[in-house]
Amino acid sequence: MAAAPDRKERIGKEYIGVGVGGVIVQDNKVLLLLRAKAPEKGKWSIPGGTVEIFETVEEALLREIKEELGVEGRIIASLGVTDHILPKEGVHWIAPRFLIGLHGEPMNREPDKHEAIQWWPLDDLPEKITQTTQKAIAAYNSLKH
Repeated sequence: MAAAPDRKERIGKEYIGVGVGGVIVQDNKVLLLLRAKAPEKGKWSIPGGTVEIFETVEEALLREIKEELGVEGRIIASLGVTDHILPKEGVHWIAPRFLIGLHGEPMNREPDKHEAIQWWPLDDLPEKITQTTQKAIAAYNSLKH
């Protein structure tokens, strides 16, 4: 008999997951991470991750920024919420998004989760970006105007 999947494997599949994402912009470029794992493997994404129990979404995002990029972040503004629903992948997440400022030079601290990190011009984004990233960048562009 196969072992039951652990809680992490069930989040977003057996019940709605809560995640968080951060838009980091410097010199009209946005920092994106190339996903090495499903969902949306092979697509560029904003940094972020799962909100843990008894953790605020803001705390979760700042923790994820530190874990993924090895730098301290600060929240500048809310960019709304994404309903991240991918029926073909059997995934459903709710993801608040924030504009983030960084203290330090970001590095890929989780190469098992992200194949690369790269700054992309806001007017020349990669073709393959995640649903949450598309919506977060659209919200950022609306905030600018």
